[in-house]
Amino acid sequence: MARLAQTAGLTDIQREILSTVRDFVDKEILPVATELEHRDEYPQQIVDGLKELGLFGLMIPEEYGGLGESLLTYALCVEEIARGWMSVSGIINTHFIVAYMLKQHGTQQQKDHFLPRMAAGDIRGAFSMSEPALGSDVSAITSKAVKDGDEYVLTGQKMWLTNGGTSSLVAVLVRSDEGHPEGTAPHKSMTTFLVEKEPGFGEVRPGLTIPGKIDKMGYKGVDTTELIMDGLRIPADRVLGGGTGRGFYQMMDGVEVGRVNVAARGCGVAQRAFELGVSYAQQRHTFGKPIAQHQAIQFKLAEMATKVEAAHAMMVNAARKKDSGERNDLEAGMAKYLASEYCKEVVEDAFRIHGGYGFSKEYEIERLYREAPMLLIGEGTAEIQKMIIGRRLLEEYRFQG
Repeated sequence: MARLAQTAGLTDIQREILSTVRDFVDKEILPVATELEHRDEYPQQIVDGLKELGLFGLMIPEEYGGLGESLLTYALCVEEIARGWMSVSGIINTHFIVAYMLKQHGTQQQKDHFLPRMAAGDIRGAFSMSEPALGSDVSAITSKAVKDGDEYVLTGQKMWLTNGGTSSLVAVLVRSDEGHPEGTAPHKSMTTFLVEKEPGFGEVRPGLTIPGKIDKMGYKGVDTTELIMDGLRIPADRVLGGGTGRGFYQMMDGVEVGRVNVAARGCGVAQRAFELGVSYAQQRHTFGKPIAQHQAIQFKLAEMATKVEAAHAMMVNAARKKDSGERNDLEAGMAKYLASEYCKEVVEDAFRIHGGYGFSKEYEIERLYREAPMLLIGEGTAEIQKMIIGRRLLEEYRFQG
């Protein structure tokens, strides 16, 4: 294991899982990641390998065929995978958010139906909140569900759906006015639907279209799509938890897991950037000696390593808080904010250490430089995280005048 970003207090099983994942990353992901990323190619062979390792069932309870591991174990695995290629960690992230929401909020019938196949990797999950006219302002959702007998008819357009093409189960948040009179607070009239579909693009079931992949600056390989619902009929037993009006809370619970995941991704990418920077600094010579022996570069490496350690510590703290059953929106917000910002800074410093070669697609740091910005906006921008943090701090430190 690397010297940086060690985690105290892990069990033997956790250490064994992490060692296995790290070996997989070193042997199966790092050698091919940049080539696949440049081609924007879905890493099917890597995904098949993760399936064989049982990672799609990492946090799913053993009674449903999963490994029953903690959020901490999952986050540390994500950190390792993102160190190899961030897009691969994105493929499993949305899957785990949906599995977590099912485990926490699903009916027994929904758990029995979906979780065993999700644990095996036979069903791949995705979740959808954003729409073309909104991102963080979830209360402004316009997609709607209208009750029609024993079914609901869904209409609307969703955006930024990770795994939109390759997934076979999508948790979709829409507005449902049934049972919620006019004037009800927006967040109390939202419902999460479990939408099954065929993998692929085009019309993947009657009333549901996945138009195609969105071309992105980075975060390639993983498919990011729109989702268009036009008269999509969903049975009432596919309402997550069995009742309408709970969707906002269910999604926010899942997003807390997602924020820990994004923090873990930031830690992994930053670790890889540090590895590339410290290695290159010892190989590149200027003025008769390796640039690592110049004080300016040593200062930069010291700052990078400190940021890697700090981000990792906050991510671990947020995961452990969630595992304890306590509220962790403050810790998850802090971890996501710090890890994504520090990731951007560490990657940029590694890019600077590489000099002109950092601008070349032959060097891995060029890929990381394009990937890091996604973490600044994924699962809520820095501004959103600071709003969450600020509000929670005012709750904790309320003035008693």
